[in-house]
Amino acid sequence: MSIGLGARIGPLEFNFSTLLVNVKICSSNLGTKRRPVFVSPKDRFEESCNVFEGKWIWDNVTYPLYSEESCPYLVKQTTCQRNGRPDSFYQNWRWQPDGCKLPRFDPLKLLDILRGKRLMFIGDSVQRGQFESMVCMVQSVIPEGKKSFHRIPPMKIFKAEEYNASIEYYWAPFIVESISDHATNHTVLKRLVDLDSIAKHGKSWQGVDVLVFESYVWWMYKPTINATYGSADDIKEYNVTTAYRLAFETWANWLESSINPLTQKVYFMSMSPTHLWSWEWKPGSNENCFNESYPIQGSYWGTGSSLTIMKIVQDILQELKIDVTFLNITQLSEYRKDAHTSVYGERKGKLLTKKQRSDPKNFADCIHWCLPGVPDTWNEILYAHLLQNHRNLL
Repeated sequence: MSIGLGARIGPLEFNFSTLLVNVKICSSNLGTKRRPVFVSPKDRFEESCNVFEGKWIWDNVTYPLYSEESCPYLVKQTTCQRNGRPDSFYQNWRWQPDGCKLPRFDPLKLLDILRGKRLMFIGDSVQRGQFESMVCMVQSVIPEGKKSFHRIPPMKIFKAEEYNASIEYYWAPFIVESISDHATNHTVLKRLVDLDSIAKHGKSWQGVDVLVFESYVWWMYKPTINATYGSADDIKEYNVTTAYRLAFETWANWLESSINPLTQKVYFMSMSPTHLWSWEWKPGSNENCFNESYPIQGSYWGTGSSLTIMKIVQDILQELKIDVTFLNITQLSEYRKDAHTSVYGERKGKLLTKKQRSDPKNFADCIHWCLPGVPDTWNEILYAHLLQNHRNLL
């Protein structure tokens, strides 16, 4: 039976405000127990609203949500300010959906939702950036001594001890198994993917409460890719789109055989766009994302984002027997030519030299994102969906 606010139960009136006060008093008396999170209607966006359609609004009052200095868990690849980037405008843009508002990110509310649970990001270094973003968005509200960070390749694990909650990252650039699965010593130029092998990875994903998958840029190095399917000794050259479909059918089969939809939630992030060729947004130019300080205005879709791959993902998700939430962050990120690490990141584990920085045409990284930055918005959208799915227990 559902009970509304102020509903009558026999001769008694149910008073919701009193209940919350009593719960709070009881919780404080118990010491370690806290009042359960309550998600109100204003925490949720309207079901009819497409949060992926909108525009970037300048907001230097409430953004960024954290700073490089406040988060000790950022890797050098993402700390653009510390690495010498002269402007910080990229930190001050807020995504505003056209038909509704995203709920303001509340780290304590997220930690309560994750109480006793594991949230795991799975994918490549772009996905690692989203993981680091999420850790930075929550860690400041956790007292010292009540949080920990461990690197256990191919994983990174952040724990909020009081909540018995963890935010984790698992390196799997192709989702399925490959010769690039070592977290730090992985081959970039030579790629060999086992299109029907996923069991080794799957052991680490088993039972995780919230799984967030992403895989794109590692597939797009060339139009073809070396892979096996069936026999591990039968290496063939596949068209990338064919290989991608086979790999994600393997992933889909794993989900259907391994996920409990009653206790686990699965998300898939759409492709993170690149901004490698400035002629796409500035006709007649021949540069890249270097020295860009503002988002693209008006409609834009770069050639680096494959609509064919997008269609493959959507087809496979539609055929699944379990629900997977597709977070379509591609279009909103397409506008952000200004937010990549450019020459203020790493290459092969080392910051660029002064000589390399003077040659942005060859050395600018227009794939990865500065933090704070665009991945924070991806996590705000993920947070909004977690709120959407949360059920209040009274």
